[in-house]
Amino acid sequence: MGIGVSVFLLAVGAILAFAVDYTISGLDIHVVGYILMVAGALGLLMTTLIFGRRDRVATTGVTTEERIVRDRPL
Repeated sequence: MGIGVSVFLLAVGAILAFAVDYTISGLDIHVVGYILMVAGALGLLMTTLIFGRRDRVATTGVTTEERIVRDRPL
């Protein structure tokens, strides 16, 4: 789940939780909105934790090589 999907879930959840005044028998629209907001917030948190670390890795472009030289054969 990317940042865009997480923000979309947050927005749809907020609309359902706070702006919609409609009732369906057997389904609470407000609870569905809260669930979508929690899912969006968790997705946003996981996206920033997982993919944010990948962006911080710095490469110097320098390749190092280590050679071990032994005087006598094993």
